[in-house]
Amino acid sequence: MSIEKLLDELYSYSLHGIKLGLQNIEKICAAMGNPEKDYKIIHVAGTNGKGSTSTTIERVLIQYGKQVGKYTSPHILKFNERICANGEEISDSDIAHYYLYVKNIIEKLGITPTFFEVTTAMMFKYFSDKKMEYVVLEVGMGGKYDATNVVDADICVITNVSLDHTEFLGKTIYEIACEKAGIIKKNSRVIVGSSEPDFIRAIEEKTSDYTNVILKYKDATHKLDFENFKTYIEIGNESYEYSLFGEYQYKNFLCALEVLKILEVPEDIIKSGVSQTVWQCRFEIIKKEKLLILDGAHNEDGVKTLCETLKIGFKKEDIVSIVSILKDKDSIGIVKKLETCVSDIIFTSLSENKRGQSAKELYEQFENKDNKQYYEDIKVAYETAKNLNDKKVILICGSFYLLSKFKEEVLKNEI
Repeated sequence: MSIEKLLDELYSYSLHGIKLGLQNIEKICAAMGNPEKDYKIIHVAGTNGKGSTSTTIERVLIQYGKQVGKYTSPHILKFNERICANGEEISDSDIAHYYLYVKNIIEKLGITPTFFEVTTAMMFKYFSDKKMEYVVLEVGMGGKYDATNVVDADICVITNVSLDHTEFLGKTIYEIACEKAGIIKKNSRVIVGSSEPDFIRAIEEKTSDYTNVILKYKDATHKLDFENFKTYIEIGNESYEYSLFGEYQYKNFLCALEVLKILEVPEDIIKSGVSQTVWQCRFEIIKKEKLLILDGAHNEDGVKTLCETLKIGFKKEDIVSIVSILKDKDSIGIVKKLETCVSDIIFTSLSENKRGQSAKELYEQFENKDNKQYYEDIKVAYETAKNLNDKKVILICGSFYLLSKFKEEVLKNEI
C-alpha cells in the first residue's frame, strides 16, 4: 500500500468523529504493553500556546543531550509533523509500520477508535521503540477525556483557557478549565500560565501545589524586536533571546522556562535552545518585502493576542488580512477582534473541508461590508492583497487549514 493510500485509510477514522473518553485508548495501550509508561511525560494543555510551549521545551532538552519525543496537532503540510523524535519527523515507512501494527490490535479488540486515538497509539509505541527519555505531549482537545490523558505525567503545563470547542468542553471558562485541569495527576508537578480567576479556581480544585508563572515572574520584562522578529526577555540578571516572536509568546516562554528549571537544565543550555526554537505558522515571517505573516490564530483569544503584537509594531491602516474560519468557530467574534488591528479583510474559501466555509458564506455574515471583500480562490485573494499598494503587511490567519492551503497552493510557486 502506498503512503498516500495508507494515510487516506488513517484519515478515514475521522469519520468516527470526536469522541471524548479514554476507554478505547486504554484498551489499545494495554494490548501494546503500555508503552506510554516507558518515558517521562511533560503534558501540555491550554486553549492557545500549546505547540509553542511544547516545541521550546523539546528544543532545549535536545540541546541538553536528551532523547526527546514530541506529539502535536494539527499538522500544517504533512502528517509526519505530528510525531517527532529528537527533532526529526517520523518517516513514511514508520508511519506505515506503526499504523498497521495498531490497526491489527484494533481489529483484534473489535473497537472503533477515532483518528486521534489511532494516531496517539501509534505515537506511544513509536516513542517507546525509539527509547525516548522524555515525551512532550500536547493535548489534542480539552484534557480530562483527551486520548493523551491515559498517561501519568511527571509535569503538567496548562498555558491558559479561553472559550473554544464549547460544544465539547463547556460553555464557561470555569467548565473548560475543569476539563483541562483533568490532566493533573496525583504526583504531577503543575505549571500554569494565567491568573484568570475562574481558571485558577478550577486548578485549585485539583491541586494547591502549582506554580503560576505569571506571579512567579511578575518582575520580568520583555520587548519585541520588529526588525529581527525576536522576543527579548529579562528575568533578574538573566537575559534571553527568544526566537519565537509575539506578545503571546512571552507567557509561553515562561511556561517552558519553568519546566526546564524543574528538570534542572543549565542556564546556558536554556539560552542557547530558546534562541533556536522554530515553530511554523506562529507569527511566521515568510517575506519581509511587503511583509507576509502567517499566524495560526483561529479563535477570539488567539486573534486578540495576535492583535496585541500587531498594534505595537504596525499601524492598522497598513495591514490587510486574508481570512477563512471554520463554521464551528465564532466568525463574527473573531473578525470583530481582527478589525481592531487590520483595516482590510479578504475572505477566502475552505469549503473543501467539512468544517470549512466558502468565502461568500463568510462575507454574507457581516452587515457592515466596508473594507471587506471575498474571493473563493486563495490565489486570487492573495494577488488582490498584494495589489493593495497602500498596505505594507499581509496577514494570513483564521485557521491552520487555511495556512496549510496557502503554503501548498501559493507559496510553492511564490518562494
